[in-house]
Amino acid sequence: MTAQNNGQAPILIRGARENNLKKINMEIPRGKVVVFAGVSGSGKSSIVFDTIASESMRQLYETFPLYVRNRMPRYRAPKADEIQNLTTAIVVDQKTFSGDVRSTVGTMTDISPMLRLLFSRFSDNPAGTSNAYSFNDPEGMCPVCSGLGKTMQFNLDKVLDYEKSLNEGAIRVPGFHVDSWQWQMYVRSGRFDNDKPLKDFTEEEWDYFLHGAGQIVDIKNMTGHVWGDSYKLTFEGLADRLDRLFLQKQQKTMSKSVQNILQNFTDQNICSECGGRRLNQKALQSLIGGKNIWEYGQMEISDLIPELSSLAEGHAEALIRKIVRELKYIEEIGLGYLNLNRTSSTLSGGEAQRLKIVRHLGSGLTGMTYIFDEPSIGLHPRDIDRLRRLMKQLRDRGNTVLVVEHDRDIIRAADEVIEVGPGAGRRGGTLVYQGTFDGLTKADTPTGKWLREPLIINGRPRVPEEWITLTGCRLNNLKNLTVRIPRGVLTAITGVAGSGKSSLACGELLRQYPETIHISQSPVGTNIRSNPASYVGIMNEIRRLFAKENNTTPSLYSYNAKGACPVCKGKGFVVTEMAYMDPVTVECEVCGGLRYNEEALAGRYRGKTIAEVLDLTVAEALEFFDQAKIRSKLAALQEVGLDYLTLGQPTSTMSGGECQRIKLAAHLRSRNGVYVMDEPAVGLHGQDIKLLLNLLNRLVENGNTVVIVEHKYDLISKADWIIDLGPGGGKHGGCVLYEGPVAGLLEQRSSYTGQYLRRAVQKKE
Repeated sequence: MTAQNNGQAPILIRGARENNLKKINMEIPRGKVVVFAGVSGSGKSSIVFDTIASESMRQLYETFPLYVRNRMPRYRAPKADEIQNLTTAIVVDQKTFSGDVRSTVGTMTDISPMLRLLFSRFSDNPAGTSNAYSFNDPEGMCPVCSGLGKTMQFNLDKVLDYEKSLNEGAIRVPGFHVDSWQWQMYVRSGRFDNDKPLKDFTEEEWDYFLHGAGQIVDIKNMTGHVWGDSYKLTFEGLADRLDRLFLQKQQKTMSKSVQNILQNFTDQNICSECGGRRLNQKALQSLIGGKNIWEYGQMEISDLIPELSSLAEGHAEALIRKIVRELKYIEEIGLGYLNLNRTSSTLSGGEAQRLKIVRHLGSGLTGMTYIFDEPSIGLHPRDIDRLRRLMKQLRDRGNTVLVVEHDRDIIRAADEVIEVGPGAGRRGGTLVYQGTFDGLTKADTPTGKWLREPLIINGRPRVPEEWITLTGCRLNNLKNLTVRIPRGVLTAITGVAGSGKSSLACGELLRQYPETIHISQSPVGTNIRSNPASYVGIMNEIRRLFAKENNTTPSLYSYNAKGACPVCKGKGFVVTEMAYMDPVTVECEVCGGLRYNEEALAGRYRGKTIAEVLDLTVAEALEFFDQAKIRSKLAALQEVGLDYLTLGQPTSTMSGGECQRIKLAAHLRSRNGVYVMDEPAVGLHGQDIKLLLNLLNRLVENGNTVVIVEHKYDLISKADWIIDLGPGGGKHGGCVLYEGPVAGLLEQRSSYTGQYLRRAVQKKE
């Protein structure tokens, strides 16, 4: 397929070499749906995101005045000899939204502002301007909970051990331990007997301990020397201090440690003033059609559409029709089970990505390049049909749609397929196929071979002998279920999006059986200084080997400490700020990108420098090291198919599939445990799913119970036991449609999963 097909010059790329790309040349047709396929880590994202999207945004921002440019995101030029015929790129990625509880489905889709405008103009007993209906604005928020819908307070029974004295560590909160400077504020105040258990404090002592203020207290260090007048502290009662330090901060600014403190030492209660509705009474008393704005926000979007449509008359008709149009877009992408009040931080990556699509469906712009990162994630095959239609809608408006994807149905919908590979890491980075889907099914490539493989149903499932019984399952939309999960087998929990799968597996199972091990979708460390060696715990051992061999200290071989290059501080690159121009990021000239200083690079172990060791792949490192502790950790990475990663590769550059498997590596030798995984096939190519299946079966063969929430046929078809939920999403789901071996699911006419799995088997036959 060439430019002559649609009258638009193709995107030209020459000599692309980002990450593992091997100076590839390619022409990508515009005005088409183009899917990039290939095994995990093959280089797909390096082409689409790190080359095309990055250069498109960089060139776009260069057209803006320097003053404006200085306040926008910065993009460096990708490593390529030539890139031509780009258009403005809109990236629709999987990144979930911040943990800010004030962000909701309504705010992120811009529907809530329109709904507030509707109430400010056309409600009975209007509260004022549109801001008066917002729980994020002082004019509309509940005065007691500040628009959060719940109140939080420290539970002193959790904070304090009344049987202990201050000297014995009666304050349990991290940061207030014995000898800490915060602990000293109380023991050096002179107001308490520091050896008296808290339960024996007088009423006066309790009042001062919790709410006292004003006294100046000298703080000393561990050796007993006074730090100086500049370190004198003003006494603050413990209850008041905890409230100021932790409860008066916005959640999105909190570190993980602070969030853990709030989780472990506080109680949350529904706000007594607003009943969890987040708005003040004046806002809640404004009604349209007998409902207030909070009640509309609580309705499932599929129910809200006809509710609002029935009100579309008179002066409000135009605004209501616009709101309904946006709501229908959400329903069309399979998210009609959501409500506008749903906090955005609770959305899955797939749900967040699809909601981002909504923002563009009503756009009148043409000639754009839309870039999607595995949009099938979290989607049932029924909903993938909708997604395919939406991508074609964008194409038919004159746009180019580029998709990084593993799902066979999305690949089938492409006008053109480009496969990158053939392998991952250093074994990938080349163009192995470009053409139609039909041509790909005949190609001798990893994707072509996978597409030709028959889909075989597990005909000899393991027979369970023991069960985990979950009773009274009511989380979210679950309909008071009693569910039996078999022990010692591989169980797949299936159903359409929003049917209650995660509520059952990652909610009720974890709640009723807290010993369950949850391998979640959360990424591994994404800091530029984190790498596979540090993540699996062998970096310290490697540094000790270098230190012993060279008679130095281990810190010399850390680019985060003594061994760091003095210029780039261990990053390997230098960022030069250019005032009103884009910053320039270049490889550090002093260390050449190696991240270490000369002294660290002078040391050697078995003939290699520390930088050369970190450049070894896992497979090469297994041959290089003979220490059992190091080899066992490397062997685990090899077993999960990550032997191509280098020890020093920043984890921030790892794909989703790689992150998934590096977490799984830590559990391969575990026995007699219960594991639950939410969509473990996320980001995995069909060939990689076969490896994942082998790993899951290994866990089962070691005596473990494995439960997966999954949509992919490749895994569902090989499970021993199926629990299918539905029939629909939201209030239309939450019921068990089928429990049993996978073969029986094919006969379930009421199950969407059974219907689509049956079609998939027939297509492969």
